[in-house]
Amino acid sequence: MKAIIIEDEILSAEHLTMLLKKIDVDITVFQYMDTVKATVNAFKSGLQCDLIFMDIHLADGNAFEIFSQINIETPIIFTTAYDNYAIQAFKKNSVDYLLKPVSFQDLKFSIDKFKSQHESNNNRLYETLARTYKKLNEQYKTRFIVKTGETINTIQTHDILHFESYESYSYLINKQGKRYIIEYSLDQLEKLLPPQDFFRINRKIIIHIQVIEKVISHFNSRLLVIAAKLEGDTQIVSRERVIDFKNWLNS
Repeated sequence: MKAIIIEDEILSAEHLTMLLKKIDVDITVFQYMDTVKATVNAFKSGLQCDLIFMDIHLADGNAFEIFSQINIETPIIFTTAYDNYAIQAFKKNSVDYLLKPVSFQDLKFSIDKFKSQHESNNNRLYETLARTYKKLNEQYKTRFIVKTGETINTIQTHDILHFESYESYSYLINKQGKRYIIEYSLDQLEKLLPPQDFFRINRKIIIHIQVIEKVISHFNSRLLVIAAKLEGDTQIVSRERVIDFKNWLNS
């Protein structure tokens, strides 16, 4: 862990460094600064670290002047002899506010608090990345295996007009108008098909967006879909699906 100390009292800086070495040998203090100006210049030049220890009264002014000149997102543990800046400090990205002389126990508590927050943030980041990765890599079916007699073929989803449920069976209807029994229910197909291409317009039909020729208003707040190989009730978008259907067409 890389840390910096912003402190104008050399003895306080050395004491803090000694305590940090006792608390965690993996903490490396790699830079000291004692003024507002030096701190601002260092961060403007690209200084990066994991944790900042900051006194409030510096050689050339109040440490809060730093925040008016640059944006610091790095966690900060304030170390000061004054207790009247605590509220102001915690409006920044403060982990803790320690009064001098800084004790071993207080500093260790602050370091443990920082590690706990850091680990929690990392876990949330990993969870977010995992969800994103899963979504990006979610696999939908791109083809279906169908059987005609002893012959087994595959049909790509872009060659499908629609899926239909009839008398406890599910059928795939391709662009040539051929019907094939498949082993998936329409409920299962809704989860397997790419949602940008297919929509279930009613209990019996899941249709491909490319085969829709036109949509006409129908009685009782429903819609009528004009598409190849659809007729009668199979053309009607159920009333409860109309809003989602319109949103799907418009997406």
